[in-house]
Parts: sequence; C-alpha cells; structure tokens
Amino acid sequence: MSDIAVSENQSSPKRRILVSSALPYANGSIHIGHMLEHIQTDIWTRFQKMRGHQCISVCADDTHGTPIMLRAQKEGITPEDFIAATREEHLQDFEDFLVHYDNYHSTHSEENRELCELIYNRLNESGHIARRTISQLYDPEKNMFLPDRFVKGECPKCGSEDQYGDNCDNCGATYSPTELKNPKSAVSGATPIEKDSEHFFFKLTDFDAMLKTWTRQGHVQEQIANKLDEWFDAGLQEWDISRDAPYFGFEIPNAPNKYFYVWVDAPIGYMASFKNLCDKRDDLNFDEFWDPKSDAEIHHFIGKDIVYFHTLFWPAMLEGSGFKKPTKVHAHGFLTVNGTKMSKSKGTFVKARTYLNHLNPEYLRYYFMAKLSSKVDDFDLNLDDFVARINSDLVGKYINIASRCASFITKKFDGVLSSGVANHPLIVEFQQAQQTIADFYENKQYGRAIREIMALADKANQYIAAEEPWVKIKDEAKANEVQIVSSVSLNLFRILSIYLKPAVPAIAEQVEAFLQIPPLKWSDIDQVLEGHSINRFKPMVQRIDPKKLEAMIEDSKEEAEAASQPQLAEPLKPEIEFSDFDKMDLRIAKIIKAEHVEGADKLLRLQLDLDGVVKQVFAGIKSAYSPEDLEGKLTVMVANLKPRKMRFGMSEGMVLAAGPGGKDLWILNPDDGAQPGMRVK
Repeated sequence: MSDIAVSENQSSPKRRILVSSALPYANGSIHIGHMLEHIQTDIWTRFQKMRGHQCISVCADDTHGTPIMLRAQKEGITPEDFIAATREEHLQDFEDFLVHYDNYHSTHSEENRELCELIYNRLNESGHIARRTISQLYDPEKNMFLPDRFVKGECPKCGSEDQYGDNCDNCGATYSPTELKNPKSAVSGATPIEKDSEHFFFKLTDFDAMLKTWTRQGHVQEQIANKLDEWFDAGLQEWDISRDAPYFGFEIPNAPNKYFYVWVDAPIGYMASFKNLCDKRDDLNFDEFWDPKSDAEIHHFIGKDIVYFHTLFWPAMLEGSGFKKPTKVHAHGFLTVNGTKMSKSKGTFVKARTYLNHLNPEYLRYYFMAKLSSKVDDFDLNLDDFVARINSDLVGKYINIASRCASFITKKFDGVLSSGVANHPLIVEFQQAQQTIADFYENKQYGRAIREIMALADKANQYIAAEEPWVKIKDEAKANEVQIVSSVSLNLFRILSIYLKPAVPAIAEQVEAFLQIPPLKWSDIDQVLEGHSINRFKPMVQRIDPKKLEAMIEDSKEEAEAASQPQLAEPLKPEIEFSDFDKMDLRIAKIIKAEHVEGADKLLRLQLDLDGVVKQVFAGIKSAYSPEDLEGKLTVMVANLKPRKMRFGMSEGMVLAAGPGGKDLWILNPDDGAQPGMRVK
C-alpha cells in the first residue's frame, strides 16, 4: 500500500508556448559551443512542460548558401545528399545530449519554400521590397558572384594580408569586398572582376518606428535593447535579400536565377518546422500560434552574434507579412574554455561527439545550468571547476542523500517508507521553495536556481548527519526513528529531483524507477510519499575521473591535427596490388562521333577509334559536354571492360573523367603525340 499526502497548490493558467533554438548550419559538426544554447533551451522547455503548459520546441538544420554548395562539390555529392547526412549527425548528437525537440526539420523543405514565397510576396505587394543594380566581385573561372567571406585580400585600412572581404581581423575595420587590395577568390584563387547585377532589398527603414517601440517592450534583454539603440542612432539600412545563381537555395518568385539569401529563409525555418509538425499532429494549429492576435508565446534562443537578424529583420518581416512577432528573443554569450576562446590546438574546441565518447552528457547539462544567467555575458567552462562542481554538487550533495538512507529502508523495513512525515518542517520548507525556484527557471536565472537547490541539499545532508541513522540502527529501540529519518530524507531527495529534472532528465528517470513513482511533474512537489514501497538503490552517476577529461582533450587535439592535414575531397580506395591494376587495359581513343541518346537525360553515345578498332560507349557526361565539343578529341578509355547491354544499346567500355559530376566534369585528354590505340601504362 502507498499513501500520498498532498498540500494545497495554487494553479496557474495553462500557457501555449512555441520555443526554438538558432538553426545549426549544415556544413559542420555540433560542438560544445552549440550545446551551450541547445541545452539551456531544452532546460527551459522541459521546465515549462513539467509545469503543465503546452510547450512545443522546434529546430532545423540551416541548409542553404554558397558554403553548402561548394562543400558538396568538394565531397563529390549533391547538396541534398550532403545536408541529409549532416542532419542525421546533428540529430544523433542532440538526442545523446538529451536535447529533445518536438520537431527537427530542414530549411530545404517544401514548407519553408512555401512560407518564404508567401512572406516575400506579401512584403513585395505592400511595397517593402526594392530593386537596384549593384556592383559585386565575380569569379571569372567559376562563373559566380562571390560572397564576402569567399574573397580574400589586403585590408584597405591597415594593409594586412589574407583578410576576408567584409572585415579585417587585424585592425577590426569593416569594408565592402570591392575595397580589398589585391583580392583573390577563395573558391578558385582567380582575381575577381567587378560585375553589375540587379538585387532585391528589404526596406527595413519602413519599420523603424515599430522596431524602436518593440525592442523596448521587454521582448529583448536590456543589454540587447541598448545595443539596438546604437544601430537605430546610426540609421537602419536596406537589407540585400537576394543572391545570384549558382546558389543553393530557393529561387525568388518571378525572378529567374535570383535566390533568397540564406538569412531570409533561415528564421522562416522556425515557422516551417512548426508547420511540418502541425501537419503531423491533429492537436496543433499553425495559425493559432502565428496569428498576430494569438495569445500564444513565441520564444527564440540565440547567440549574441545573430541578434541583428533576430531583433530587427525578423520582427520587421513578420510585421510586414501579417504574422505574430516573437514574444521574447533570449540572447546569450559565447562559450570560452579556461577563460579563453575555444582552441583546436589546445584541444578545447570539443565536438559534441568527442565529449560524449568520454563523459556523461548530464555533467555538462548540470554545469551549464549551474553557471548560466539571464544576461548576455560570455560563459566560461573552467575544466577544474567543472570536475569539482560535478563531484561536489551532483554526486556529493544530491545523490549522496539517497545513497546514505535507502539501504536502511530496504534492509530493515522491507522497502517501505514511514507514514506521518508529511508535516515535517524540512519537507514543508523544501515545498515552499518551489515558487522561488520556478521564478528563477522562468527568467533563465539558472545559476540562482541551482544555488537555491544546493542550499536545500546541504540542509538535507546536515539533517542526516545530525540524526546519525547509521548509529541509531544499532539500537533496536530506535529503529522507528531510523525509518522516519530515512523516509524524510528520501522525500527531500524526491523534491530535489523535481527541481533538478529539467537539467538532468536521465537521472530523474532513475529516481522515478528507484522510488517506484510515475514521471515527476512540478505539481508533485506538494505530494509526500508515506507508506510507500521503494526499490533497492543503485548508483545513478559516478564522480568525474580527471583522466577522462584529459583523454577528451587529447582526442580533440588529434582531431584538429588530422583535419589540418591536406586531404583529398574523396578518400582513397583500399590499396590494390600491381597485378590488380595490370588487369585493366587503358587505351588512347579518338572520339570520331558523339550524339545525344533519345530518352536519356545524362548519356551521350560515343564512337571511339582505337587505331581501326571502333568501340561504342555510353558516357554520363551530357551535363558537361555537347556532342560537337567532343568529336575529334583524344581521350582515355578502359578498353577491356566487359560489354554491358543497356536499353539504348551495347556499351563496350568506359571513358575516364574527373570531377564531382554535373557541369563539373572533365574527360581526360592526353598530350600531343599520343595516338589512338596506344596503351596507357
């Protein structure tokens, strides 16, 4: 039998909350700097759900832009395949760090395309889009306009070499790429030329008055509002929202070869991810959250480096297109390690997966919570303090309460807790702390919440130490006292577990199994376990072994060193013996005829002359060559490849070509002097 005593609790109205984290860019792995944001988002979301509110969290991979396009080309795959693989990696990292999103989507989705076009069309129809011709740097070899970060040269102010096209790392000057001295394309190394192009601009100045009011109504932190005032004083600028082909992204409606800049569709990705979820769930309605008249809340968690986009452009776009603006934009600082910027050479630039290979994710979750505040200050991960705080607080104070008392209940009292402890002063005191701790959670004053929780844990341990159940258990006459002390302590442990559950959800699951109770909710704080059976206590978390931390740092160093070494875009295949290579008969061949293949999107039919012997080959090079470009050229073919019957005819070999595919494909051409039929050795 189990009795649960409940004290009165004032209920609060149920809120509808939509939460998002900034979208990770799809060209790299998640690292612990990313986790600083996603963990605090997850803690806040879990807290709201524990309070009984409808709190939906969404995120997605940010997948568009020139860097993604070029990275995919380097890997020799399509951008779609590249971002799909990255998304799976990101999802696994978040899952293993216990970061749960109700939906994790991609900005390269139909929902995002539709919403981008809808918002753009509404802005355009309302007169908020302008067009004008601008001059940009253009790569004449790659035939593409170059984004700022894909141009390098000498700073026009201080002359420092190897600086990006938007700002100088040496003197801090900002400038346009066309101002760089001796510019070079970071894509091809070619000297860029200036070329005119019509671009589309969002008239941010149309929303100047609205933004000045909105940013002072509590929607952003005071530190951010003060920074925004500086930008207002300097004058808002129109925002270039278009990019020219080639570009991986969404084409602007009625503007061939013009694409939305990645920062247009990235924040719309929050809406798209939520819409994708709404389409899968009957209990969610997109308009009920994004209608301007809705009482639903929209919260964004972001880094301070992208404040400009989220507190100016984004609310202006939403206002101009008839959608609800964010309720709150929660900005945070950067992660430093041991007081300095994360360093690959020092091994402190740690990928999420590298951390997980060595340490429990809840160590980092707890440490982040213990030191986070609602301010925009940078966060320092001090590794010595990290070890000390986990071992002292999480293990030495919190888990220690259960480990000190559970065995008395299971060994001496058949695993049953005492009755009549509901009004114990300590239990009442722990319960009365709930509003203070809830306010700290709500306002993202996580560090203050942990200090309050650990102060309570100290009181629980002091109570146990004063009562000395390990001494009293030796006196049969005091057995009842031991049961009461242990029962009170385990009820205190249970309340602490509720307070800590948003930060350490996996430990909380172990607590629920140990105490044989349903998943803990915030309202359970007012309950007390009396006459209740528990399971045998098992260790829930171990102290950090500093050697594991050292091993993580060493692995990070090795990863950074390996990444810095020159690498082929496509790794070498396994080694073969010379006899394996010698089986191939490579010959010089002259292309005497080339023609399109009816019904084939990628193939050309080639007639190849090997000094009088003619072979037919179907080659997948149609996207890179037209037939007239090939006839008369010499190339290299695999002449002894077993003929393969295709629906277009028999293919009797293979032409050798290099490149990732599509237009970037080049057949091999031998030097002058080579003759058809010659063997390639």
